[in-house]
Amino acid sequence: MHADLSRATFRPARHYAAVIAQQGRVQLDADANEQAAIQLHQARATAVDLIGQHGGPLGAGGDTGFRIQYHGATPDLDTLEIHGGHYYVDGILCDATRPTAGDAVPDEAAAAADDDSEADSGTAGPAPAAFWDYWDQPDGYRDKEKPGDRLPTDYPFVVYLDVWERAVTAAEDPALREVALGAAMPDTAARRKVVWQVLPLAYATLGIEGAVPPPDDVRRAFERWAAKESAPKARLAVRSERPDHADEDPCLVRPDAAYRGPENQLYRIEIHAGGAAGTAGEPGDATFKWSRENGSVVFPVDEVDGTWIQLATLGQDAKLDLDVGDHVELVDTAYASRLEPLPLLRVEELDLPGRRVRLSAEPDRHVGRRAELHPYLRRWDHRAAPKQRGRTAALRGGAVRVEEGGWLPLEDGVEVYFEKGGTYRTGDYWTVAARTATGDVDWPVNAARKPLLCHPAGIVHHYAPLALVKGEGSPVDLRLGFSPLATRTVPPADAASLAAERRAHEEELAAEGAAPDTGRSQTTAAAEAAVDDSAAGEGNA
Repeated sequence: MHADLSRATFRPARHYAAVIAQQGRVQLDADANEQAAIQLHQARATAVDLIGQHGGPLGAGGDTGFRIQYHGATPDLDTLEIHGGHYYVDGILCDATRPTAGDAVPDEAAAAADDDSEADSGTAGPAPAAFWDYWDQPDGYRDKEKPGDRLPTDYPFVVYLDVWERAVTAAEDPALREVALGAAMPDTAARRKVVWQVLPLAYATLGIEGAVPPPDDVRRAFERWAAKESAPKARLAVRSERPDHADEDPCLVRPDAAYRGPENQLYRIEIHAGGAAGTAGEPGDATFKWSRENGSVVFPVDEVDGTWIQLATLGQDAKLDLDVGDHVELVDTAYASRLEPLPLLRVEELDLPGRRVRLSAEPDRHVGRRAELHPYLRRWDHRAAPKQRGRTAALRGGAVRVEEGGWLPLEDGVEVYFEKGGTYRTGDYWTVAARTATGDVDWPVNAARKPLLCHPAGIVHHYAPLALVKGEGSPVDLRLGFSPLATRTVPPADAASLAAERRAHEEELAAEGAAPDTGRSQTTAAAEAAVDDSAAGEGNA
């Protein structure tokens, strides 16, 4: 989560049930965030135990959310209809209900003209769609100009749901900012957003050969693919090691400190371009970027004009501003949701009075040009560094190359180690707190105080199959549904109702010419006793 945090303390393996606030103690953001994480973990674990890996509630029409309809061979590009409702994936609630736009107060003159126009044509304006389209789904941001975004033309193919989470701050959603605090105040709390995307998957990816099997077999094949796809494939370790230049600043920090930074920080190491790491002499595709502020230093963008970027603000202070040489990433809502990395750009010039910065190249034309997507610059703190312990922080596309099997220096004694043989995904990240009080980083170690290799803290993707498109016509439904636990309540029968039921039964037997039933069960005897007791009570009264 790109947010201004002190640290992240939630660990499911510790089995904490709640955070307990104590009187007279300092309350930190980490405490409140851990309480929210504990409750979220418990709620989602309960949902998985009851529902399973995925499923949706059966409505009155016997249907669940995310019903898929396929429209191919149309004048426009092939598309899908994503119908509303709820669906749970690994306990995460996904809501496909399309919100209504609402009605504005009409202008009298315009309303009169519209009424006359509708009266002449005899029809009203088109009603808004009650479902999402593949091309306009809220977090998909599919681009019709990109062939890779189009639906497959080879049948069959699977339509599935990809669910993950990301942080949203006031830079991306200005409605989160409390304007009463004034423009000079920093923003307050960030939000955790559930991102769902309906995407196609080539049938061959599932490893099924021959004819299309039954839906249950397709689900099982998809589950195997999803388990492999979502499993982390890289590990990292972090340590602090007293750097060579430690004696140059003996008055700033403790002389024996390994972490030499003057302030407490939360470092974020994030994979920028995914792929495999390089080998000796052969650079790989994977790169990473890092921030000492957890990637939370952002600057809302007002306008992009070539290489010049007009900003809403240049930062609050010298620690959280921009400087020449900084590497930045132009981000908007669509870019953050697609997880497709673009080259990081370098700040070449600052125009402080005009709140403008000039970048080393013009940003990609698909990012930052639409104000409704709330573009902003995100600052990263890595730079091309001189050799330290025989290694150089070489850059590719503005990001640092991933080198495995050796310690790579970041700054102030903080070093990272990528395990050999890893495969990296864009967005994978690790966070580590560095503290001046200990002169060290807060990273798990073994009994010998050696840093442990850890999987990424995120991004965690969750998958569920929705439909199998076999061609024109209705696709094969792959969703699962569950019925509500609640049922209609039936009030207990009173004595008069039980007596009436007994008389009706005796009359039915008499009509059939059978003798009254003398072999009474314990339940019948108890009911008759209740009737007798009730009658006796009424007589005494």
